[in-house]
Amino acid sequence: MSLILGIESSCDETAAALVTSGREILAHKLAGQESAHRPYGGVVPEIAARAHIEILPALIEQVLAEARLSLGDVDAIAATAGPGLVGGVMVGLVTAKGLALAADKPLVAVNHLEGHALSPMLSQPDLAFPYLLLLVSGGHCQLLFVEGVGRYRRLATTIDDAAGEAFDKTAKLLGLGFPGGPAVEQAARAGDPKAVPLPRPLLGSSDPHFSFAGLKSAVLRARDAGLYRPEDIAASFQQAAVDCLVDRTGRALAAAVGATALVVAGGVAANQAVRGALAQLAADHGLPFVAPPLWLCTDNAAMIAWAGALRFEAGMVDGLDAPARARWPLDPEAEKARGAGVKA
Repeated sequence: MSLILGIESSCDETAAALVTSGREILAHKLAGQESAHRPYGGVVPEIAARAHIEILPALIEQVLAEARLSLGDVDAIAATAGPGLVGGVMVGLVTAKGLALAADKPLVAVNHLEGHALSPMLSQPDLAFPYLLLLVSGGHCQLLFVEGVGRYRRLATTIDDAAGEAFDKTAKLLGLGFPGGPAVEQAARAGDPKAVPLPRPLLGSSDPHFSFAGLKSAVLRARDAGLYRPEDIAASFQQAAVDCLVDRTGRALAAAVGATALVVAGGVAANQAVRGALAQLAADHGLPFVAPPLWLCTDNAAMIAWAGALRFEAGMVDGLDAPARARWPLDPEAEKARGAGVKA
């Protein structure tokens, strides 16, 4: 059984964790930066990178102390190497390289999206490859057929905005606060999901992809009309987003022949309306529905350590020249989606 130190710094969460290949999380520490970014209504990359530099060394010391272990006890060091805000990615990756060099340990450069993709296995030991994954977060919205560690077939992506980005922008438009996703979900509980007529982009389309830019623009028009309560706009937006996610995921299930389960991961997977609708979709198709615990949905180091453990045991280690990447698709061979550009 291997023991991996994982480091995550791709956005505004600084985290470190010790995880075994037997799914045991020995220690996990996470520090958020919400108060630093709240005045700007979103994450400021330069502020995030500086905070990672200040916070990360102490977090690593804390997880080692909590587990009563030293750096010499770990088998490898895993760090997010992309995609993400490249300044923050560099902080975590360079830290991991320094530790790996000093302790003579292997380095595993982890794709942040692979961390999300494999995270449900941490809490669901029976989950087996291949499964259909809806990876839905602030920066990504994709449907992937997960065939194994390092083996991903992209079935759909967003051609403009990610679902999480649309949630964040909706929160900002409605003055609901930061972070936006939880703020919209909370406001939606007090609203009527049928009160505001909003579009469902690509609903029912033969095009497999997602689109949320038009929905976001419709929220702006609804706000400016002055006819609706913010809670009703939030509830109607959330329902429209859920309808799009379910429709596109249902279409992908037809292409995911042999899937063992429908799995959701990423920050938006913490949304209860999204979870409930996808659970019903899985039941309608006779498949198990798997979602990580809420704390594993958002960015964390346990998923990076876990992905690192699986890659390490498969012999997938990296050199100290592993680059930090702002963009890093899980399926680089996937056909480019119309309009998606580098987000594909």
